[in-house]
Amino acid sequence: MIKYLRYLLFPFSILYGIVVFVRNKLYDIGMFKAIGFDIPVICVGNLVVGGSGKSPVTEYLVRLFPDRKIAILSRGYGRKTKGFILADNQATAETIGDEPMQFYRKFPQITVAVCEDRVVGARKLQKDHDLIILDDAYQHRAIRAGYHILLFEFEKLLKPQFLLPAGNLRESFSGYKRAESILITKSPEVIPGGMAEKCLNKFEDKWKENALFSGLVYQSLVPMILGEDRLCNSITKDTSVFLLTGIANPKPLLQYLGAYTDNIQHHDYPDHYRFTTADIQELVKAFKKDPAPEKIIITTEKDAQRLLGGTLKELLLNLPIFYLPVKIGLSAKDKIIFDQKIIAYVSSHTRNR
Repeated sequence: MIKYLRYLLFPFSILYGIVVFVRNKLYDIGMFKAIGFDIPVICVGNLVVGGSGKSPVTEYLVRLFPDRKIAILSRGYGRKTKGFILADNQATAETIGDEPMQFYRKFPQITVAVCEDRVVGARKLQKDHDLIILDDAYQHRAIRAGYHILLFEFEKLLKPQFLLPAGNLRESFSGYKRAESILITKSPEVIPGGMAEKCLNKFEDKWKENALFSGLVYQSLVPMILGEDRLCNSITKDTSVFLLTGIANPKPLLQYLGAYTDNIQHHDYPDHYRFTTADIQELVKAFKKDPAPEKIIITTEKDAQRLLGGTLKELLLNLPIFYLPVKIGLSAKDKIIFDQKIIAYVSSHTRNR
């Protein structure tokens, strides 16, 4: 069915591709003006719609520069507000978006801001900061970032990809040539023979050298409301896991938890889904009905941001609900290469140079 639908949508993808190609060319030749800034600006993005691990990479960059005054600037996808907003103690996922809310709660020492116009947002932030990280702005050509980190999901990179609306590509695959670093994310710990080469062969030689593989490293379970952290290996084959997700690709998380138990009831919703009272009541009802002596509710850190406000949080009180943070993992060799390039860029583009 999807195959035939793709055929029907293919003419629209051609039209969409022409429009995007012309737009990018006009930026490339300077017909459309891109605004630059006198401080380092790093863009983290991808070519496809949906999650490829941008949030863990953004968090990685924050940890890489502990002594810098950092601002993360995001569009704030899914928020109910408009314009430029600085995250503060009144912020919620509804006012700034779930991912910015995650950054704000996790890194109180940095500035988190949202603005659909990245140029406007960066202008407001540049004076008081040493580094701006643009979250999901690879196609926002109006702002000229000094360094682009482009992400590709391992499994998706191995498959044919099509432009919107027939596929998930926001622009043609050749758009990778604007990137300074390419990260192939969610890679298996041991990449089967030939698959690494197959991924790298998607790129021309110059960019092959700049492409690195990274994996997901899940952390300890963190109580969403009350309690203490819990190691994932405390989950046994007799544990019933109620998994609640509203992310683009929950498959790696399911595989990870599946190594501990087969008893997983997955309440799966679309990316950035706004959970309703009925959704959570259904989850709670299923949880209470399950006769297993050991049971737990697990969600993602991003989803937790949408569950912590008002009625939804009250419905989950007194239940063992945890979120599972995740970091990116690089081999020791690749980490040195990745870090050095980014640190060199930031060091050479400080304001006083």
